[in-house]
Amino acid sequence: MAPRPEYRAPRYNGSGKLAGKVALITGGDSGIGRAVAVLYAREGADVAIVYLPSEQADAEETRQAVEREGRRCLLLPGDVSKSRFCDRAVARTVAELGRVDVLVNNAAFQQHRKQLADISDAQLEHTFRVNIFGYFYMARAVLPHLRPGSAIVNCGSITGLEGSKELLDYSATKGAIHAFTKSLAQNLVERRIRVNCVAPGPIWTPLNVVDEPPEEAAKHGASAPMRRPGQPEEVAPAFVFFASEADSSYITGEVLTLLGGETTAG
Repeated sequence: MAPRPEYRAPRYNGSGKLAGKVALITGGDSGIGRAVAVLYAREGADVAIVYLPSEQADAEETRQAVEREGRRCLLLPGDVSKSRFCDRAVARTVAELGRVDVLVNNAAFQQHRKQLADISDAQLEHTFRVNIFGYFYMARAVLPHLRPGSAIVNCGSITGLEGSKELLDYSATKGAIHAFTKSLAQNLVERRIRVNCVAPGPIWTPLNVVDEPPEEAAKHGASAPMRRPGQPEEVAPAFVFFASEADSSYITGEVLTLLGGETTAG
């Protein structure tokens, strides 16, 4: 991408909010997931990232960025749409990093289609298996290891609240993620495990523009009141907020929108 997404967050100063914690982040190789990995490390957490094997080079860049923050980064190549892989990813995280305190469900797939008839059965199933099945699988696998005070942070989307005319299947999964967040929060509140969701608007990430022609990609975020897309480093602090007990110990079941000035979501 040109320009490249910004994830280093030079103005963000860590304060030990996640000191001694371990976070498992799906889709941690690029975009929002990479920025979250960097800020979690800056806050004192070791990090494990899940990514597709084809994205190995991006994952290595994330690992280097985490290690520059002085923390460990475990690479876990695989496919979150497979429940057995999710089980193995959690097991490896616990075996190599000692524990899991925070799960960030962020991996996603989207493909623009102009008409409902253009969405094949294969695309529909793949979108749901990655975007919502994967969230279920990872949460189910990690729950036996979470302690009181732990957190699950899901990545939703404005499309799950307002819809998107050319992202019908993707928007449906994001709406499902919002409902899953609220339901799981109710399910786990007595165990003192918090479940929240960050729902961004237009963010400058590969996911959002990869299948768009350059002229359309250049317009990404132009309709937001701030007249630009957000950067991953501008989204990541919200994930810190929900992961940190110091910041959000009385918050669970929330869907937080980050929309560049838009005020009409939901």
